[in-house]
Amino acid sequence: MSGVVEAVAADVHGLAVGDEVFGLLRFPGFRGSAYAQYVAAPASDLAHKPTGIDHVHAAGAPMAALTAWQFLIDVGHDHPSPFQEARHRPVPLDADTTVLVNGAAGGVGHIALQLAKWKGARVVAVASGAHESFLRELGADRFIDYTRSRPEELVHDVDLVLDTVGGPDSRRFLRTLKAGGAQFPVLPGDFDEEETAKAGVTVSSAQVRSSGVQLAELGRLLDAGTVRVAIDSTFALADARAAHERAARGHLQGKIVLTVAR
Repeated sequence: MSGVVEAVAADVHGLAVGDEVFGLLRFPGFRGSAYAQYVAAPASDLAHKPTGIDHVHAAGAPMAALTAWQFLIDVGHDHPSPFQEARHRPVPLDADTTVLVNGAAGGVGHIALQLAKWKGARVVAVASGAHESFLRELGADRFIDYTRSRPEELVHDVDLVLDTVGGPDSRRFLRTLKAGGAQFPVLPGDFDEEETAKAGVTVSSAQVRSSGVQLAELGRLLDAGTVRVAIDSTFALADARAAHERAARGHLQGKIVLTVAR
């Protein structure tokens, strides 16, 4: 969500009435409802909204940006993941690193692409052909239209795969990795431990969590234009059902945002 502070508790410091803020509320869990004109939020889940972007773009940032950040840059917490016993550890990204992002045009994917480029990595973006110009504009070094080609047959010796799509086909990207590489499925995939061990690669996932501290860091990148949030479409709060129907059709370019009249 993104909005204006209407009231603060007596023990809150650093936020005041009238401040513009954005945040991912009480995640993971189901107590962070943001489909509303007013929401109550833990101060620790919020950061000041970047002045250089409007509330629509700021509202589109927290979930996708924190997911990309915690998978690629810094987990930022010690909470165990429900997906694995080992703690998720991001791969250092630099000019010697090649990253493949599957589902690169979506919410997490397009921000992950930009964060990898910020760190200097070479990025291979996988999406449908309609998104090629968008992803190249964001900095993709190579684009693969998955409707025409199979990425695992074209790409090899990748250091890291970030798969934002997941599902049973996710394991096919193991073939693109070099020995010692890693695949990070954002959504649960179907992997065989023996197969990954034989390939000499790592499969690791994380559970995104709310973090005002990390959002403040991301806010600086958003303010500078280093990272930008693409908006696929907006819907009035009363049209939330139509927004979900849009999401169900897939092939998103960025985020869907609900707007509230003030």
